[in-house]
Amino acid sequence: MTNLHHLAAQAVRQALESGRTVGTAESLTAGMVSAVLADTPGASGMLQGGVVAYQNSIKESVLDVQSDLLARVGSVDGGVAEAMAAGARTVLGADVGLSTTGVAGPEGHDGKPVGTVYIGIATAAGTSAFEYAFQGNRAEIRGQACGAALERLLEALSS
Repeated sequence: MTNLHHLAAQAVRQALESGRTVGTAESLTAGMVSAVLADTPGASGMLQGGVVAYQNSIKESVLDVQSDLLARVGSVDGGVAEAMAAGARTVLGADVGLSTTGVAGPEGHDGKPVGTVYIGIATAAGTSAFEYAFQGNRAEIRGQACGAALERLLEALSS
């Protein structure tokens, strides 16, 4: 079992035990987080769904991320991660919204260097974002972002 699948199994178990549901909004991970969760038996009892919002137009139209925020800070930003998580929570009718946005490379994006990643979490208590600086190639950065998202989900589910 990979570390990602181990984290996902813990998150699924915790969500089921607490009776909470999860929805994802993924940019740089493009569905990887929801796919790893769905690999876990029992995921259908907690995973509402996921939105792959690779383009800003989808972040705006589906997740209700404000266009002025995207225009001001770009897509790789803590505020955008928070808005994406809140949008996922609302649009997917979930207790917890989880989002990923960042730069996997090979070039920087929106003035942010390769490896910059933000994970957003939205719950009834509010939203928060966490910044990471990962190293590696595109696939490695995406994998690390997926792991960080699952860790933040676990934290949110245990609080």
